[in-house]
Amino acid sequence: MSQIHTVRGPIDTSELGRTYMHEHVFVLTPDVQQNYPDEWGDEDERVADAVTKLKALAAQGVRTIVDPTVIGLGRYIPRIQRIAEQVPELNIVVATGCYTYTDVPFFFHYRGPALDEIAGVSLPDPMVDMFVGDIEEGITGTGVRAGLLKCAIDSEGLTPGVERVMRAVAGAHRVTGTPITVHTHPGSRSGLEVARVMCEQEGVEPSRIVLGHSGDTTDVEHLTELAEAGFVLGMDRFGINIETTFEARADTLIEMVRRGYADRMVLSQDASCFIDWIDPNVKAMLTQWNYLHIENDVLPYLREHGVSEEQITTMLVDVPRRYFEAR
Repeated sequence: MSQIHTVRGPIDTSELGRTYMHEHVFVLTPDVQQNYPDEWGDEDERVADAVTKLKALAAQGVRTIVDPTVIGLGRYIPRIQRIAEQVPELNIVVATGCYTYTDVPFFFHYRGPALDEIAGVSLPDPMVDMFVGDIEEGITGTGVRAGLLKCAIDSEGLTPGVERVMRAVAGAHRVTGTPITVHTHPGSRSGLEVARVMCEQEGVEPSRIVLGHSGDTTDVEHLTELAEAGFVLGMDRFGINIETTFEARADTLIEMVRRGYADRMVLSQDASCFIDWIDPNVKAMLTQWNYLHIENDVLPYLREHGVSEEQITTMLVDVPRRYFEAR
């Protein structure tokens, strides 16, 4: 039996149950929050609100959420520990990695490979050791070990910074065997860059990678190409209906199921208890963007359009378990 590390400690993968593979608890800009904390408000109230929302999610039968909040997204594990202790019925798997669409954070600008030309030799990237430490030893002295690796590539493409993070994540994967999730931009077919760099060049098996936000496109031919290559497709932004619609997201998923790819997809909402990346007034208009949307709206729609309970279980239980069990 394989084990996976959660905020409250290791569990057998058989205990993952129904799993949402891409949900955040908080998405924050730490420098802003530290200097302009009025919007965040009272810490205890934010924690209590998160506990209430996550308990409601667990009451729907969701047993596990995977929280890919890393450097660049405001990860702070002591706060997540405090919440997890009050929601023992829900497993929370946290991540390590770095989130950027362009440059690496300034912390890394004059470290490691950035100094190769000056040093005249190839220097190791400190990101690799940082990520491996989070996985093997724990994060920031909390004892909480990361259960997956995270990086990103968006419409800006494979910038030098994005490529550096991608290769560092692949390096940490080779050391630890920890699976990877990549924020992608399917409109620009960035999953193909992931395939080239992480799989063809860095040797990561596609089955160990979730291509996040694959459901942002209705191009089922492109998604079919990625599924056939062996990737796991993250149909994981249900409720974010800004540049698309509920029906477009759901119908794309239904077509992929019809084509036989239920065993290559995972579901989620990319929701959070609080996110400071968006004006609260705009956030309030996204009425379906919450933890309960899949159970309340998406699954009934899928059932009405011919997706079976077995196929739903495959996407919500079997694929996440297989992803974490593989080595």
